[in-house]
Amino acid sequence: MGFWGAIRGNIFWLGVVSFLNDMSSEMIYPLLPIFFTGLVPVSMAAVYIGLMDGLADSVSSILKLYSGRLSDHLGLRKPLAVAGYGISSITRPLMAIAGAGWHVIVFRLIDRVGKGIRTSPRDALISESADEGNRGTAFSFHRMMDHAGAVSGPLIAAAFLYAVLGNALLWTRGSGAPGAEEMNALRWLFALAILPALGGVAVLWKGVREPESPGVPEDHVESVGISGRSRLSLSSGFYLFLAAVTLFALGNSSDLFLVLYAKEKFGLGVGYVIALWVTLHISKTVFSLPGGRLSDRMGRRPAITSGWIVYIIVYLAMPWAGKLEVVWALFILYGLYYGLTEGAERALISDFVPSTSRGRAYGLYHASVGLAALPASLVFGVLWAALGPRTAFLIGAGLATAALLVLATLPRFKR
Repeated sequence: MGFWGAIRGNIFWLGVVSFLNDMSSEMIYPLLPIFFTGLVPVSMAAVYIGLMDGLADSVSSILKLYSGRLSDHLGLRKPLAVAGYGISSITRPLMAIAGAGWHVIVFRLIDRVGKGIRTSPRDALISESADEGNRGTAFSFHRMMDHAGAVSGPLIAAAFLYAVLGNALLWTRGSGAPGAEEMNALRWLFALAILPALGGVAVLWKGVREPESPGVPEDHVESVGISGRSRLSLSSGFYLFLAAVTLFALGNSSDLFLVLYAKEKFGLGVGYVIALWVTLHISKTVFSLPGGRLSDRMGRRPAITSGWIVYIIVYLAMPWAGKLEVVWALFILYGLYYGLTEGAERALISDFVPSTSRGRAYGLYHASVGLAALPASLVFGVLWAALGPRTAFLIGAGLATAALLVLATLPRFKR
């Protein structure tokens, strides 16, 4: 089957939904640190940001688990996906009326509630809409569209702010708070973010259909509830894979640490920081689809293994990078890690798990990775402050290496 055949129907439209949703999200999220400094004392902005993301990630991760189980129990994916995207679409632009730091936290938290509700049913929807031999391609196409939206969002925001503020956008503000004109421009931008978000919900509602699936056997209906006491048990191989990705996630801190290191090492200004961030997302976009196709042809585990090795190389090389050109190259290489792993990991889950339990399986996957990400970034930051960035990066690479050893023990599949 050719490429267009592999992404036909639901796969294509879910990719469009993700593109529009991430465009909306990234019109706001990268600018929240600036927005916070206009609402709270500058010295407290980091505390508010940490609290916001910590709470949001925790709630989202837990909800991914239960929404996946619920979608299995109902035998339906699309209604939960529509509800999740709808909640985020309506809540996210309310940032425009935030008058205090805690308002932003509440709105962000509700936004992530929507993400927690939609993610596992959506992934199950993708797996059930794709042929077995093209699931890696299907998931990677979805991630490619996701990253493309993440590139377009900041670029649209930059164009809008430049049109409204002119040369003021180019000023280096340092540690000062934004002025009234800048805050008003941000509020208008946040309000406009509702347009692509609602467009995504409309595409989901009209373009995506609930796929035909084997369904849940009658004698198992009650056992596949959200309590998790399912007789449709998940395989030991799945739990071994879950252990590997969770261990890897413990060493996989926030990507912002890569940006922070480059900024501090080379004294980069805001323009360079934004350019690095966009470069990373462009690299993710470029490598996502080839990475998925590769996993369909050479196998899931070899693709994931290759991606994790790339991650280890980046984490070992970054703190010793002596030239800015090397940093640019490492950011591009880091995008290759995402391309090799994101689609392959999700496709491997569908190889392990029958369709009747995939919602639950994706919920466990997202919850485990999401909850592990919290201590990962916290510990990385503490190590950075106490022992320096090199030690922090080395420990991250060490945990990724340990995860590789666990991954090597997985049972072999035809893919």
